[in-house]
Amino acid sequence: MSLLVKARPDGRDIVEVTPASAGWTHVGFRAVRLGPGDAFETDVPAGREACFVVLEGIVDIVAGDQGWTGLGTRSSVFLDRPTHAVYAPPGTRIRIVADVVSEIGIASAPARGGLPVRLIHPDGMRSSVRGAGNNTRYVCDILPETEPAESLLVVEVRTPAGHSSSYPPHKHDTDAVPAESVLEETYYHRLDPPQGFAFQRVYTDARDIDESMAVGNHDVVMVPRGYHPVVMPHGYNGYYLNVMAGPRRAWHFKNDPDHEWMLAR
Repeated sequence: MSLLVKARPDGRDIVEVTPASAGWTHVGFRAVRLGPGDAFETDVPAGREACFVVLEGIVDIVAGDQGWTGLGTRSSVFLDRPTHAVYAPPGTRIRIVADVVSEIGIASAPARGGLPVRLIHPDGMRSSVRGAGNNTRYVCDILPETEPAESLLVVEVRTPAGHSSSYPPHKHDTDAVPAESVLEETYYHRLDPPQGFAFQRVYTDARDIDESMAVGNHDVVMVPRGYHPVVMPHGYNGYYLNVMAGPRRAWHFKNDPDHEWMLAR
């Protein structure tokens, strides 16, 4: 089975990955596009939590008995600006109405339901720069392990044209905390200009997984295990929204020892 999930070019539903479609246990991801005045309604499934990220545009969100208006801070994911998100526990009824053309990313993972609905405000998100030279990328932690959730970890990354990301290649598929943790992961890719492409490789030490993909705008790459670097060609900027979840909520990774030497340069 290919690890690349192609986006639909038209309609509300852009792309979706479920544990059943991915053949794994934890991570779910969905992206939807809404026009001005469009409404989207859904229920967070029993036994799962969700994080609704306003990727682009401005929307009103009602989650259970709470509601907020005017959520969203940017017209493009490529603007250097964190956005709003809403955390919702199992069984929460969600209604989203778009004020302008908008895009929503929906991350989900297993949960018992011990946490309340809450707004995740951009002022509370931590932005940072990783790497150096043409390995530089720009990170915003939307739902890191320091913030309340039962399973979910959500982060977004902007990668300039001609740069690499998730690099040196790293993996998180072995239960050896604090050296490494087990986390499934999805990459939701956006490209600027949109007709471009990115390259992503997913591979294991044993090479029982070794897949290299040309990724288009709005496509998803699934990472069940193994290393998973990304490279942007000259002329095209990259963005991806990462969703991670596993048996324990901790992000610890191991670099590919064949390529770790470059960190000492």
